[in-house]
Amino acid sequence: MGGGGREHTLCWALRRENPDADLYCAPGNPGTAELARNLPIQADDLDRIADAADMHGIDLTVVGPEAPLARGLADRLRAEGRAVFGPSAAAAQLESSKAFAKEVMASAGIPTAASRAFDDLDAALAYVGRHPEPLVVKASGLAGGKGAVVCATRREAADAVRAMLGERSFGVAGQTIVVESFLQGEEISVLAITDGRELELLPVSQDHKRLLEGDRGPNTGGMGAYTPVAVATPALLDRVRREVLLPALEEMRHRETPYRGLLYAGLMIDADDAPWVVEFNCRLGDPETQVVLPLVSRGLTDCLRRAARGDAPSRLGLSGDASVTTVLASRGYPDAPETGAPIAIPARLPDGVIVFHAGTSRGADGVLRVAGGRVLNVTAVAPTFEEARRLSRETAAAIEFEGKIYRHDIGWREAARRMEVGSER
Repeated sequence: MGGGGREHTLCWALRRENPDADLYCAPGNPGTAELARNLPIQADDLDRIADAADMHGIDLTVVGPEAPLARGLADRLRAEGRAVFGPSAAAAQLESSKAFAKEVMASAGIPTAASRAFDDLDAALAYVGRHPEPLVVKASGLAGGKGAVVCATRREAADAVRAMLGERSFGVAGQTIVVESFLQGEEISVLAITDGRELELLPVSQDHKRLLEGDRGPNTGGMGAYTPVAVATPALLDRVRREVLLPALEEMRHRETPYRGLLYAGLMIDADDAPWVVEFNCRLGDPETQVVLPLVSRGLTDCLRRAARGDAPSRLGLSGDASVTTVLASRGYPDAPETGAPIAIPARLPDGVIVFHAGTSRGADGVLRVAGGRVLNVTAVAPTFEEARRLSRETAAAIEFEGKIYRHDIGWREAARRMEVGSER
């Protein structure tokens, strides 16, 4: 379910493991159309999705975006006896309500920034007025990955509060907000496939949220990602299991809302190598999926199927390579992306490079065109991080459409770390 770069990657990964399977994507995009049969059904149209599952005898449904999960798609399909990879609407509150997620973390003793939730403008402004700087203001509901505003000053935070609670800049997503302390450190994305008790981790990645190089400019849905990340040591991941993921699952079971599907933990790693939760998401990340799934050499289908049925997820085979994804966006993204420009992708791509479609369309004339803010995801897999980074960047440069914007510095922190280590040697 879904029509972006994450869903193209899922189709690609599932097709690679199941070359003869009947594979459908709703609504899909021109990239998924090369791997599956696209169905003209929006991902949040629960009635038509359920009808399509019956019509095509679907054995396993994998839900990409968060909105249909928050609306209860997994509940609907499970009630009809179908295996679906994704949490219930109640469990999906870990993403659909940041206020709820903070309650869960407090009850479970999970390390996270101190915070308070507000739905009253005056109370929120009063709290911001005495809060230490910097601070973060978040829309509690689903805001497409753009609902968090990092504020250097209380004045900036007050402006963000007025925009969300007073002007409804995020609509219903911002009718409740969370004001929290700013966490210092380096962010990583940890994705875990779970049946509600057991976990199987995907490779850890780092996303680049800011639009411009050097992590400047507005927040976006993500301009690129890479893996592996040096700070994600085995010792750190053991702590993440014990202090974050397993306590979250236990607390959800205690609340009688067991969590089954993909649990995404966005973490800040502090100077003492301690993990702090920035956010939980209830689905595979975007663009983390594009950088991580190409490294799964075997076992993805079985792992998803087992978790969907409530069985402990099986082990994944991982290639051990490095992967870098560069997002190509359209001019005006994220606020007012321009669409309609024709796209030219080289007929032959370098070995190890895959181009995943995100915001594209193909009309009756057969021309591939820009149809969204994030247009294409250029993923390169190589034995070394440096080679993967070079291939992704060079292929991104070779793809053409008017108004193309992208970052040339995806993975810059890792590159700087490796240069530092090299100089020390």
